[in-house]
Amino acid sequence: MSEIRPIVIRNARIVDPARGIDGTGDVVVKDGRIAAADPAPATSVPDGAEIVDARGLVAAPGLVDMLVHAGEPGHEHRETLASASLAAAAGGVTTIVIQPDTDPVIDDPALVDFLLRRARDTARVRVLPMAALTKGLAGRETTEIGLLQEAGAVAFTNGRAALSSARVMRRALTYARDFGALIVHKPEDPELVGSGVMNEGETASRLGLSGIPREAEFIPLERDLRLVRLTRGRYHAALVSCAHSVAALRAAKAEGLDVTAATSVAHLTLNELDVAQYRTFVKLSPPLRDEDDRRAIIDAVADGTIDIVVSNHDPQDVEMKRHPFAEAADGAIGLETLLAGGLRLVHNGDLTLPRLIEAMSTAPAKRLGIAAGTLAPGAPADIVLFDPGAPWVLALDGIVSRSKNTPFENARFQGRVVRTLVAGKTVHTYSHSAS
Repeated sequence: MSEIRPIVIRNARIVDPARGIDGTGDVVVKDGRIAAADPAPATSVPDGAEIVDARGLVAAPGLVDMLVHAGEPGHEHRETLASASLAAAAGGVTTIVIQPDTDPVIDDPALVDFLLRRARDTARVRVLPMAALTKGLAGRETTEIGLLQEAGAVAFTNGRAALSSARVMRRALTYARDFGALIVHKPEDPELVGSGVMNEGETASRLGLSGIPREAEFIPLERDLRLVRLTRGRYHAALVSCAHSVAALRAAKAEGLDVTAATSVAHLTLNELDVAQYRTFVKLSPPLRDEDDRRAIIDAVADGTIDIVVSNHDPQDVEMKRHPFAEAADGAIGLETLLAGGLRLVHNGDLTLPRLIEAMSTAPAKRLGIAAGTLAPGAPADIVLFDPGAPWVLALDGIVSRSKNTPFENARFQGRVVRTLVAGKTVHTYSHSAS
């Protein structure tokens, strides 16, 4: 195994929310770990180190994406662990957390082990699996949480398949509590979703599309929060999209419940009006809401009520999207645009850069209890180096992901990842010739 050359990143704006650092200085990487990262010149340079002039660039802990659907195993034509990891590296993401709704479902310790081995052999970034909360994601019988956790599962979720049974959710929260395990749930009532395909309201009526009420999200969320209060379990809402959900989360946190929540970059930067051209690439679950909801979600990220921002990377092939809007599959890719999309909020003045990095790196790492999300000395050298002002346009032929279903097709961004490191090894370098 070849030795990784030390690196000194000079004159970067270092943003490390875990230590409250936002200032210009040097980052020293040696033996795959952070040797120093402070708003000051490095006092020593390792022998043979590569010197990187990062003037005008930001050095931050690599992003940790808690909501990534990978096609492998079972749907490799949409995405593999290898292609997802390439997309992640291009977006500054150094850890991806894979959902268990694959084929077969990740509900057995042997499958967790298979996924970790496959990732070790093919992926450029760290890959961590969430395991299924119920066997086969059928919503009836909980999985062997202790054994799955021992095998390497970092949390437990039913993925896209919402858990309808309050009894099963109560049992899962109680069972998981005994192992200190985190239950992740996408709050969505399939009965209330019904045949809906976009946010319920005036826009849906004008477009002639059936709507999904906000109640489909916040009623099951409120149920879950009541069960957390009952069981004292650990709970994370995988994806929220509306103001009512924010109010419920705010109350639960004020009560001291062990709850966190995430939203996606798409829900922070787009709204239901983006459906106006019946573009199936913006058909998401939950749907894009109206502008009032979007503003409430942004405010909740800013004040920490919503802890985490995810890509909700959900690759779909052409055949699943090339349909009339109502018949097309839900989902969009997002790994490559996670940071760039989030920077729109920074440039607009809605979020500070440290808060954005915290929501995309420090907070998810902390919630999962993994060694990531900081540039503290001794931490793994997972680093994203980006130019926050670089303009670029997302062209379909420039997308690394195996699927191309992005809601940001031909979108203009300001802020580009120029280099990504995992354990001190460069896994992505932006090439001007590829733009």
